[in-house]
Amino acid sequence: MTKTQQNHPLAKIIESRIAIIDGAMGTTIRTYGMKEADIRGERFKDSTKDLLNNGDLFSLTQPKMICDIHRRFLEAGADILETNTFGATSITQSEFFVNDPREHGGRKDPEFYQKIIDDAMLGDLAWEINQTSAQQCREWADRVANQTGRQRFVAGAIGPLTVSLSNSPDADDAGFRVVTFDQVKTAYKQQVRALIAGGVDVLLVETIFDSLNAKAALVAIREVFDEDGFAAKGTELPIMISAAVGRGGETLISAQTTEAFWNAVQHVRPLSVGLNCSLGPNLMYPFLSELAEKADVAISCYPNAGLPNPLSETGFDLGPPDMARYLSEFADAGLINIAGGCCGNTPEHIAAIARALEGKAPRKFEVRA
Repeated sequence: MTKTQQNHPLAKIIESRIAIIDGAMGTTIRTYGMKEADIRGERFKDSTKDLLNNGDLFSLTQPKMICDIHRRFLEAGADILETNTFGATSITQSEFFVNDPREHGGRKDPEFYQKIIDDAMLGDLAWEINQTSAQQCREWADRVANQTGRQRFVAGAIGPLTVSLSNSPDADDAGFRVVTFDQVKTAYKQQVRALIAGGVDVLLVETIFDSLNAKAALVAIREVFDEDGFAAKGTELPIMISAAVGRGGETLISAQTTEAFWNAVQHVRPLSVGLNCSLGPNLMYPFLSELAEKADVAISCYPNAGLPNPLSETGFDLGPPDMARYLSEFADAGLINIAGGCCGNTPEHIAAIARALEGKAPRKFEVRA
């Protein structure tokens, strides 16, 4: 943790109590019964591809709903509100607005993605989603903070992309990559700048299943801090890092163990490192325990509400009391400083978690200079 991060208000909070991060935007959106026409609105009514799975777009077309979700998570007890920007890069947005060359005998490759990076419409759209979502979170975080007298924080959510830098999609060419490191970094730099312009407090590189993609995001953040004068002024934003792991505790594509993942990112000196999404809390426990033993920064944990279950109301097995019980056990074991929920976790889940963790001591760790 850098000196700037040590002095950040959120850093002070996680030393004194367990901070609560919000739940699943996508899961909660589904409870509003939105249809294809709702996400399109007037602006995107003529789009040729389905947009309903492009949840980030709702920040532009259904802002009242998105703000209502932010309000509900804050009133449930969230200290940290994530922006609705999980897929808000030009690379990921291209999946919804650019025809796939593979449908016509072509392939996605660095030449294809360079056109994506250079596409002004996609770049402008990605910027608008990030800045708008950050502003929406900022407005509601400040509004609820003023009402309750408790400061709330906005985390700029930086997701993992729909492409991999670690693996080749071509079984006959192990060295082939659809995209280059510099292209991924460029897309992330635009996202980072837009999130900062929108007023976020921290930058959250999350749901990491490809460590090299995460590296590109972290390099992008570093370059933005240096190029835009944050480093010189000592105003760099804190960075939170969170990985998704499989049943063996490995990042899903790059297959790094939990310890190896921490070794790969610890040079950033993040405010926190942790695990999210992937497994339910019971299966995540041993890997979180290992990370808490190795890392000398705060530990975050916001798991899925169990495993997927299409017959469940939320699409996942665990209800609010279940998540509250599991995360309470994590706290009792001294493993966490930040807790919440990922897929399947509604405001009701977060409220139950917040109640269960109230008054419980956060994990103790020694900050390395």
